[in-house]
Amino acid sequence: MVFGRARLVSTSQPAAELPPWEQGPYSIKRHGLSISNCDAEPVQTPGCIQAHGAMLVMRRDDRIIVQVSENSAAILGAAPELLLGASISVVVGVTGELRLRDLMARTATDANPLYAFTMEPRGDAAPLDVSLHTIDGVAIVEFEPVAHGGGIPKDGYELVKAAVGRLRGATDLQHFCTIVAEEFRELTALDRVLVYKFHEDGHGEVVAESRRDDLSPWLGLHYPAADIPQPAREIFRQLWIRPVPDVDGELAELVPLVNPDTGRALTMTYCALRGPSIMYTEYLRNMGVTAGVTMSLRHGDKLWGLIAGHHYSGEAHLPLPVRAACEMLAQIVSLQHQAVEAQEFLGYRLKLEGVHQRLIAQAAREGGLAAMMDGPPMLLDATSATGAALYANGRWSRVGVTPGDDELDALARWIATRTEFQSPTLPVYATDRLADAYPAGASLTAVASGVLAVPLSRSRRSLILWFRAETAQAIRWAGNPDDKPTVPGPHGMRLTPRRSFELFLESVTGRSLPWQSVEIDMALRLRTFVMELVLSHAERVADLNAELVRSNDELDAFAYVASHDLKEPLRGIYKYAHQLRDDAALQGAEQTVKLERLMRLTVRMDSLLDSLLHFSRVGRMALTMEVVDLNSVLAEAIEIVDARRSERRNEIVVPRQLPTAFCDRIRVREILTNLLSNALKYNDKPVCMIEVGFAEPHEQGNTTGRPAGTRGLTAYYVRDNGIGIESRHADQIFNMFKRLHGRDEYGGGTGAGLTIVKRLVQRHGGEVWIDSVPGEGTTFWFTLAQATEH
Repeated sequence: MVFGRARLVSTSQPAAELPPWEQGPYSIKRHGLSISNCDAEPVQTPGCIQAHGAMLVMRRDDRIIVQVSENSAAILGAAPELLLGASISVVVGVTGELRLRDLMARTATDANPLYAFTMEPRGDAAPLDVSLHTIDGVAIVEFEPVAHGGGIPKDGYELVKAAVGRLRGATDLQHFCTIVAEEFRELTALDRVLVYKFHEDGHGEVVAESRRDDLSPWLGLHYPAADIPQPAREIFRQLWIRPVPDVDGELAELVPLVNPDTGRALTMTYCALRGPSIMYTEYLRNMGVTAGVTMSLRHGDKLWGLIAGHHYSGEAHLPLPVRAACEMLAQIVSLQHQAVEAQEFLGYRLKLEGVHQRLIAQAAREGGLAAMMDGPPMLLDATSATGAALYANGRWSRVGVTPGDDELDALARWIATRTEFQSPTLPVYATDRLADAYPAGASLTAVASGVLAVPLSRSRRSLILWFRAETAQAIRWAGNPDDKPTVPGPHGMRLTPRRSFELFLESVTGRSLPWQSVEIDMALRLRTFVMELVLSHAERVADLNAELVRSNDELDAFAYVASHDLKEPLRGIYKYAHQLRDDAALQGAEQTVKLERLMRLTVRMDSLLDSLLHFSRVGRMALTMEVVDLNSVLAEAIEIVDARRSERRNEIVVPRQLPTAFCDRIRVREILTNLLSNALKYNDKPVCMIEVGFAEPHEQGNTTGRPAGTRGLTAYYVRDNGIGIESRHADQIFNMFKRLHGRDEYGGGTGAGLTIVKRLVQRHGGEVWIDSVPGEGTTFWFTLAQATEH
């Protein structure tokens, strides 16, 4: 819309031939018709100026002229050869030189053009406005004719003041942009002024305009990103205004093209007279534009859009004071625009803020992030989305319409590789067209054309994903965005700007509604809240761990007492009871029975103390993790229970070889030993049948009582055909000293074995659960989560 389209095209030049600007001194006037790629054009060093003005380049220290525009004779009354090597006073006089010297001495002129003075006319010549700025060690002096007798139009500054007042009264962003277009048109008297917004992909859209009544409307039209090449965008990120008073105006080269002191081309980024690209002027000409001016609309150092003024009825020279007023207003508009945008989204932001606070309160109250999925509110309400997924504690929680767990796993791995997601300051990934960047996303467009992701930890293993479904859109382009015109040039085929700006409708699929900046900001804010909650929880856990250490120390002291102070008297009681029984053999059977009962009680109490002591140590003993062949561990466990096997007919079956696991060999052997021992003990069948095996993640069906966090882990089992367990007792059996039968039934026991099994499994980061049918048998399942870390 403002600049020529930038596309790389093939030319008839040899592949090894360098572009003109890399072969030697470059000038748009001389080499501009060779452009085949606007993104590589050196627009900041064009080597020439617009010929309605003149330019001198002088050294800062001695103010000797080192470069001059070739039209100096027509504008300044002296040819280049007379000015090169001369003092600037030859042109501006001694008084003018002193003014320029003082301006450089007392004012910040680096990359900052400033009005210096107006030169009185010489003979029939028009007065000239003189401006100066410094860059790269030189001073650039520009001379422009004072249009229409000079000065800013009547009440020009009042227009700026009035414009600011109107802008403050804007009710929303659209109203604000409309006022901007109207006020700039009032200030410049141009035929059309547009407010042009850049989208995330770089293409632009006209969001407001003020125009002559006879001109066709352009409001709502879109323009390809290539219409404004990247070098041009970079310039507008650095300056506020760019005038082209005559699209058909001539260009004047600098003499010489490079600074003789440095051998470098002159950087003309901040020059009002900087020569425009031929692509730019052709582009304007194709739209019927005869003159134009473009101003920046920025958010901080980011280019949000442009304010573009077009004229269709001849030249439009905006004198320096008018441009100064436009530049000042552009800066005010940029600042005010951000405030209006923030105000427009304030209500939405406050709504999201309230949802976030309630979500965090739910998570804090329930003790886990998964509570944010239960609602109300739910994580889905944290932004405008059609689905949301949370990955925490090794599992996905989902709400709304989302991809499946396997698809989420793959998507999360891909997002973790994105540079923006890895940012230490603003880690977020947002897109409204996932399939364009993520090939596997093509199958997800119905549910996840749009994705917004934030990590919940520095490791980025936990994260939140929001999804937006595909939304069919029709985009109104100003001409076919795929138009690629080329024409013969002096050095082969060259790129030209597109010629057609007729309305072109494009149906767009595979895209969702875009994520607004306020939604991205609020997602990052929610991330901060969640991480603060996790940190607070971690601090509480640390306090609990410290308390647990103190408790463990007390438990160690108790264990010492139990093993020494209590067990020793028990052994004495047992010994004396045994002696009394032998002595009482002649005293009658009743006394003998009582003494034997006392001896059994002391043996049972001794066993209970042993079990309690062992259980207290299981939770604190260090695990020796290594790669273990579970087949050899099972063989050792079977050998340990061999004595019990001799008590009844039994068969232990292993359907297939067990895998290896990263675990503590001794502790896993103890798990298997306890489970095998129980399977042999609690069985009332003629033949005790025991099966030991495993199920890979893809082989596991739903099992009663299976914990959700075991998905994706290999599950091991010990299955028997014994007495079974009623479902109401499924959790109680793992409690300390809990027995579901009489003390002496099924061979007795302390009731601590399954409690120790559960503790050992948990030490490995796993879970244990059962499937059981009373009278038919029980299957004990367990996982070893730490095995996956190897």
